Amino acid sequence: MSPGAAPAAAGPAAGRTFVILNPAARGGEAARLEARLAAAFRARRAPFDIALTEAPGHATRLAREAARAGYRAVCAVGGDGTLAEVATALAGGDVPLALIPRGTANQVAANLGIPRRLEAAVDVAIHGDATPVDLGRVDGRAFALMVGAGLDAAVVAAATPALKERWGFGAYLYAVVRAVLDVRPSDFTIVADGVERHVLAVSVMVANVGELFASVFPIRLALAPHPAASWRDGLFDVLVVAPGGVRGFAGALARSALRRFHGTTLLHFQAREISIATERPLPVQVDGDLAGTTPIAASIVRGGVRILTPARRP
Repeated sequence: MSPGAAPAAAGPAAGRTFVILNPAARGGEAARLEARLAAAFRARRAPFDIALTEAPGHATRLAREAARAGYRAVCAVGGDGTLAEVATALAGGDVPLALIPRGTANQVAANLGIPRRLEAAVDVAIHGDATPVDLGRVDGRAFALMVGAGLDAAVVAAATPALKERWGFGAYLYAVVRAVLDVRPSDFTIVADGVERHVLAVSVMVANVGELFASVFPIRLALAPHPAASWRDGLFDVLVVAPGGVRGFAGALARSALRRFHGTTLLHFQAREISIATERPLPVQVDGDLAGTTPIAASIVRGGVRILTPARRP
């Protein structure tokens, strides 16, 4: 057993991995992906069961049932949204979450060092260390990546499933350009750990992880001054992007890439609890899925879920 692995559970599911597959992952090639997963687990002599999700929220119900049944781990196969649904069920429990990234962006996996290659990710799901990872909560659901209001939610709305299936990560690049050209600044009221701020901004992002990775270009956009520690410090990293058109947005991206969180285009601070209200309702995204409009309130749970990450070498 790995140093951080969960203790073996008793019951008919003991020692087995429950695999939850989002059939929309990777363009809906569910049958082929299911066969590859089954072959990978069998090749490692690791017992497993697979279930496919049928609708939003189904992964949460499946994961909750798997935890009650005593599975050694629940494995989410999909993107950041699928991970968040599974984490909602496993938060605060003893059953660890494994992740096989098959979505478009896979930002949580990239921050935790979980490989994109299926065979390598299955290795981590079987032999990885159960690592405590912070978890955010908003409106009764968990999130592992971020929640945001304004520009970033507009990007999520513009990057439709059809575009992501056709262009992959390129859909987000198109969506960013479109959103930057259309966005209007708004008055935000932010209450962070009891301190109220009023800002004119195009976006407010509440991040649980420290970096955003682009798969098309070798770019890392920092969301925190110390990205490697962000998912385990018990604090949100809050980024406020000031208005300024295309030039201002480009300046904010440059400051993020250089980790310069000061000046007029990009503001950064940390908090454990935060609420966001706006003068007019703005779209909200949670881990890459649209989730209504402002106002919102979020809190963080330090070490709220254990995720299987690459095993540490002695």
